[in-house]
Amino acid sequence: MQIRALTLDLDDTLWPVWPALERADQAVDDWLKRHHPSVAQAWPIAAIRELRARVAAERADLAHDFSRQRQLTLQHMFASCGMADAPVDALWEIYFAARNRVELYPDSLPALQRLAARWPLVSLTNGNADLQRIGIHAHFSHHVCARDSGVAKPDPRIFHAAAGLLGLAPEQILHVGDDPLMDVHGAREAGLHTAWINRGGQAWPTELGAAPELDLSDLTALVDWLEAQAPVH
Repeated sequence: MQIRALTLDLDDTLWPVWPALERADQAVDDWLKRHHPSVAQAWPIAAIRELRARVAAERADLAHDFSRQRQLTLQHMFASCGMADAPVDALWEIYFAARNRVELYPDSLPALQRLAARWPLVSLTNGNADLQRIGIHAHFSHHVCARDSGVAKPDPRIFHAAAGLLGLAPEQILHVGDDPLMDVHGAREAGLHTAWINRGGQAWPTELGAAPELDLSDLTALVDWLEAQAPVH
């Protein structure tokens, strides 16, 4: 396996995403209770999540754009309460700031530092994390997200977009991620090598075909394996 660069998933690979999403939803709810209590009463967090899921189902054209899905959700909430002008920008900033207060897995930052010292790294995500807000953007050469690409993982085109930015063939790139379908199957179908960050020690879902080339417990194991394959001379 000749690896010249890596693409890395973000959510649930570098940090657990659910705590950040919960904090973000709670921040929006707190703001609504202070500034628009009638909307907060009509739309508790559970109802907002149900609405967001409905928006996602109805707007297949926005499957690649979680940010726009959430903004449409906010507009619908206020419209249902008889308010045509929803404070979408203010609420989006509240949500987005809280969503990016992530807590990295303990192994993530040391691994990023070791990886970036030897290989170009590209973040490759369907989500809307902001690497500058999180404070790790300096470790990445490029950032590829579904919203800007117009397609989401596991579509091969988003992986090929990353390869194009790197100026490399897909078979020269290792994609690293936690999701068997989105990351491993998607990257393999696009011609990349694959590493599954399997923190929970789950069995590989055989309906997705062959197991990934690497099945690793964390990012430390990934870097150790890569450095063993390409030792410093």
